[in-house]
Amino acid sequence: MTPDGAAPESRSERFTRAQRLLTAADFKRVFAKAERSADRYWTVLAREHTGQQRRLGLAITKKVVRSAAARTRLKRLARESFRKYAGGSYSADYVVLVRRDAIAATNATLSASLSKHWKQLDKQTG
Repeated sequence: MTPDGAAPESRSERFTRAQRLLTAADFKRVFAKAERSADRYWTVLAREHTGQQRRLGLAITKKVVRSAAARTRLKRLARESFRKYAGGSYSADYVVLVRRDAIAATNATLSASLSKHWKQLDKQTG
């Protein structure tokens, strides 16, 4: 679903399996040696890899965000922002962690924050 409630127009807009970090080893690799960008809403970690495309992992936990609906909203926003941001020409793995202040923030504020993180991390890792 897009922010206006419509279904994605084409399959190219979907968040595919190839765009996700899938295994614990993938996450550990990013956590072990990552570039970091943080603000009051998100912490985003990035590490270059040799694959073909950028990949995203989400670490939005029940410990930080108790409400399942709020966790779902934050995950959806992170995936959408990642998918829309074209980024650099290199490939990297990203892990997004949420902070408590994100729960009460507006979608526009959170999207703008993530856009800044993608740009900052592209500069650091690219």
